[in-house]
Amino acid sequence: MHTATDAEPQLLTVRQVQELLHIDRSTIYRMASDGRLPSIRVGKQLRFPTRDITALVSGTADDGESTPRPAPDPGAATAAINVAANLLDVMMVVTDMSGQPITPIVHACPGFEARAADPSTLAACLLEWRTLAEDTDLAPRFRPGQLGFECARAFIRNGTTLVGMVLVGGIAPIDATTPAAGEDGPGGQPRTAEVPAADGLTHLDACQRARVLSALPVVARAIADADRHTPHLDQTPTSPAPGA
Repeated sequence: MHTATDAEPQLLTVRQVQELLHIDRSTIYRMASDGRLPSIRVGKQLRFPTRDITALVSGTADDGESTPRPAPDPGAATAAINVAANLLDVMMVVTDMSGQPITPIVHACPGFEARAADPSTLAACLLEWRTLAEDTDLAPRFRPGQLGFECARAFIRNGTTLVGMVLVGGIAPIDATTPAAGEDGPGGQPRTAEVPAADGLTHLDACQRARVLSALPVVARAIADADRHTPHLDQTPTSPAPGA
């Protein structure tokens, strides 16, 4: 005989979600608040449906099938990152959950553009994106990459299923120095704020970094929302290429 208690879904505590997703407590509360983690409130405590959380970790669909859902629509994704990349002044791309790009790389930094024609650059990017897709850490954060710059990503969700990533790249490491405006540049000419750093990477201060990390989940949700209203056609992954 089944009781009402037996029929209730198993729920996870905040601590259990921490152990599964490898993120800190404050990040869990923030992600539950903005809808990135499915949750319910039991009295004064947050609880998380086990099935939804394990689906996020495994990448399976809501019905338990292992077949992944379609990646986000390339047109909607490209439109979203074109706006976001220009507002944030950073390089962006959207990939599926295998790390394959479904949009061009937009707003590429000069340092990346200079190396984009080298096949090893593409190979390094694809490897790095695949690694990021396999990482179950859901919180956006800057990570060092193989090409000497940092990147960050947020997952795009369809329900509880992860279907893609929106990535920011070409960011100079936090300890890298940027020539200050007014300092002498080549030929003794004073530098201005518009002159790019010698490494061709995007240099962000602490406030700008925080702004980018806060914006990434918003862009991911915008792509997911647009995707729900866009009919899906057969999609062929787009090879990354600088420029929109």
